[in-house]
Amino acid sequence: MNIKTAVGAALLGIFWSSSMAFAFDTASQAPEGQSRKYFAGEFGKTLPPVGFVQFCVANPADCKAKGGKNFKLAMSPERWNLIYQVNTYVNGKIAPVSDQDLYGEPERWAYPTDAGDCEDYLLLKKRYLEGLGFPPEALLITVVLDEKNEGHAVLTVTTDGGDFILDNRRNDVLRWSDTNYTFLKRQSHSNPVQWVALVKQPTPNSGFVSGGNSH
Repeated sequence: MNIKTAVGAALLGIFWSSSMAFAFDTASQAPEGQSRKYFAGEFGKTLPPVGFVQFCVANPADCKAKGGKNFKLAMSPERWNLIYQVNTYVNGKIAPVSDQDLYGEPERWAYPTDAGDCEDYLLLKKRYLEGLGFPPEALLITVVLDEKNEGHAVLTVTTDGGDFILDNRRNDVLRWSDTNYTFLKRQSHSNPVQWVALVKQPTPNSGFVSGGNSH
């Protein structure tokens, strides 16, 4: 896929807004003693979501470990621009539709063309960012519970300044601790098919993403 062609003018017309400047300034380095706020803690291995397992069966090449070691990505104004542009572009390009309405299934993870739910958004963002040179080991599919205690999926970008979230519900890229979500699990840095828990005790609905309104 030609990523520049796919993203089009949204990436060619890169701009430097005040919100991006603020994000880069606050993320440029994580102060000592703030690791809990800036970086999500991991609590050992856990099971991946059912939809992700099915996605990997259908797309095995996208679930292979690449062997990279750049777990905490060093950020720059240019990289922040691309992150904001990809997040905003995909959020505007894809219409929010549940898997049940789109596929007649309670949960299916797939690359969207014009419609999809939360995990479809993040899969497309991850593909675009990898195509733009971002290391896959720093782009982690993440499952959370939202403010309504419903399953939701976002993309975590792990940087040297903390963990930041690309969410189809907002164009702003927030630090994970500023989202008001409960973080359940995410992909392992070293192996995308392995998942790690972000809570000490698993929740009963942590195996599925789709809730009543997960998009």
